[in-house]
Amino acid sequence: MKLYTPIDKNELKKLKSGEELYITGTIYTARDSAHKLLIDMIKNNETLPFELKGSVIYYAGPSPTKPGEVVGSIGPTTSYRMDKYTPDILKKGASILIGKGSRNSLVKTALLENDAIYCAALGGAGALMASKIKSISLVAFPELGPEAIFKLVVEDFPVIIVNDLNGNDIYECH
Repeated sequence: MKLYTPIDKNELKKLKSGEELYITGTIYTARDSAHKLLIDMIKNNETLPFELKGSVIYYAGPSPTKPGEVVGSIGPTTSYRMDKYTPDILKKGASILIGKGSRNSLVKTALLENDAIYCAALGGAGALMASKIKSISLVAFPELGPEAIFKLVVEDFPVIIVNDLNGNDIYECH
């Protein structure tokens, strides 16, 4: 299935755990250091560097860009490092989270409570992911280097749905 950003949460109801999903539009990178800073901003009632409502957040940081390329390899990082921050990010309206590995029970509950899904990107396929990125720009926290928040404009960015709106989880299939 194809989805376009910003995400209409009604579209997420059609999606099932285990299905392939191709995202076109804007997604944002954010790893654990950026998540901590975002949560601090939320707690201090500060304006966030991008609109979380309807957003797609990819747990990744780009490697250096080679001449003639849009971005360097940009594979997913392990998602559990964001688990403690995720419920607050979801409450602010994030719709799709992308990383690798399973999520804890608090995140799974927060996904359901906030009509959001979690997807896996292919670990070890950073070059493939980079080929789907049409442009990249720095959004916030340049001091974090590759862990800063970047805006990615993507076309047919491939992911697999892990946690859907029915509570299904591909990592728990029997």
